[in-house]
Amino acid sequence: MESMHGKDQVLWGAALRCAALRGLLCAALVTAFAGTEAAQADVVLTLHAGQFEPRQLEIPAGTKTRVVLRNQEALPAEFESESLSREVLVPAHAEVAFYVGPLDPGAYDFFNDFNHAVKGQVVAKSLAGGH
Repeated sequence: MESMHGKDQVLWGAALRCAALRGLLCAALVTAFAGTEAAQADVVLTLHAGQFEPRQLEIPAGTKTRVVLRNQEALPAEFESESLSREVLVPAHAEVAFYVGPLDPGAYDFFNDFNHAVKGQVVAKSLAGGH
């Protein structure tokens, strides 16, 4: 009976070490991803005076980017982009946030679906600085 008790202790100890290792690994992954998210600042796109500002929104290629859209107009707007697969409604005098990417280097058109004359582009640039 004593030898059985010893085996149980060894198995229990191994199970606890394995659980502790999994916990440390999960904590390390969460910290790594949280650090990556925190390193990427929000990109702000403003709608006012009948235009998007900036009209050309530059973001790093290959990175998931959080876009904050601020509507300073008296009417609601809808950010729409087929190439980005995004359709985002923003009420008058409000702001919304959404994510784009990760994107390949290049230009991606967008417009206000409530006023197609209001247009812009997201330009995803490679970290080397080119398209």
